[in-house]
Parts: sequence; structure tokens; C-alpha cells
Amino acid sequence: MAKRIYVADDEKNICFLIQNFLEKEGFEVRCFEDGESILAACEEQMPDLCILDVMMPGMDGLTVCTRIRQKSHVPIIIVSAKDSPLDRITGITLGSDDYLVKPFLPLELVTRVKALFRRVDAFSGQEEENSENLELGDIVLYPGRRTASLKGEEFALTPLEFDFLRHMLEHPEHAASRDDLLKALWKVDSKEVDTRAVDDMVKRLRKKMKEQNSAVKIETVWGYGFRLTAGGDE
Repeated sequence: MAKRIYVADDEKNICFLIQNFLEKEGFEVRCFEDGESILAACEEQMPDLCILDVMMPGMDGLTVCTRIRQKSHVPIIIVSAKDSPLDRITGITLGSDDYLVKPFLPLELVTRVKALFRRVDAFSGQEEENSENLELGDIVLYPGRRTASLKGEEFALTPLEFDFLRHMLEHPEHAASRDDLLKALWKVDSKEVDTRAVDDMVKRLRKKMKEQNSAVKIETVWGYGFRLTAGGDE
């Protein structure tokens, strides 16, 4: 069965170009001219992947990304004319899985789409069964499914939050510097962007964990970075 892709861009020629190239690769594609339309379609039936332009009339792509991510882990690619490291970090922090700068080659977008689907498919079947779970206190990560549980219940995480916890749990008892986290999660250097991007993400994740009364804490190592512990004060 063909993978279903939703594309939102108010520039009809770009939508047509993207649709044409993706359909040639066997994907089923629907195009939308604004954020409200694609969000309504997602409410009816979630696609296998979303491609969102940032600048659209009405609801912008970043808002749509946030709204979709509240309900689904569907892969999301942000496309935008803005290409600063901070813009890329904003998109990924809000829950997108990739960020592509306009103008781009259609074949590059096709390659990114296929790569995301390969990553999703790689976490299914036998590979999922063989993946090792990561655990600390009352939080368990299941890398094969890219899901998490807290106190035995599903714990909803954005892709970035999941990757942060995975990175920390794969390096137990070690503090991670802000620079290391920027390179590991955002793929940028601290010389390019303010390290407050890391602090903002940690602040949101701390709030989410506190609301669920998790015993796991994200401790601040002042002047350096962060460390996970199974309890105690920050």
C-alpha cells in the first residue's frame, strides 16, 4: 500500500512540483494551501508523513507542526526560506523530524522523505524486538518503537525530547554539556547559535515530567550542562 503524504504550501507551483516528484516515486500525495486545511485533513485521517511550509496565510507551518505533534508521532518535514541555525532549531524543537531550506532540489526532498521512511521502517519487526530498552527510575524508553513509558503508562514525547532522553540514558552517570547536546541533537555548533535552545527544551521536558510526578530529575550542572538522576533535587 502506497505511503500517504500531505503537503501544505500556499505556492501552488511548489506544491505541484513536490506532488509530481513524490507521485513518480509511488507515494500518494494530497496538497493544501493553508495550515487550517491540512490540520483538518489530519483530524480525519493522519497521513504517513507531512511536509509543511512555514510561511502560509492564517495558521503557519510551525503552529501546524505543534498541533500535529500533540496528537501524533507522524514524521514531519519543515520547508522554509529561513536558513539560520536558530530557525532550524526552532522547527526541530517544535517536533519536526527534518528541516529543508528553500529553494531546494525536488530530488533532495524525495531523498529526505525516503530516508525518514527507512528510519521508521527500521524500527519495526525483528529489529524492534531485538532493541534494548533504556530505563532509569520510573521512565523506560523503547528505542525500537521510539516510544516511552512513565510509571507503566505511555509518556508522550516529541522526537527531540525522546532523542535527548535516549542520549542521556545511553551515557549514564555522565553529565552532558550544552555544546555536546547541540551537536548530538541539533547538529549545530554552539558558535552558530545560543545554547539557550538546549535550556528551553530541557525546561519544557522538566515541566512535562513534573506534571507526571516522575522521580527522574534533570539536574543542572552549573556552567556546563545536565545530568539525569533517579531522584533528589535539581
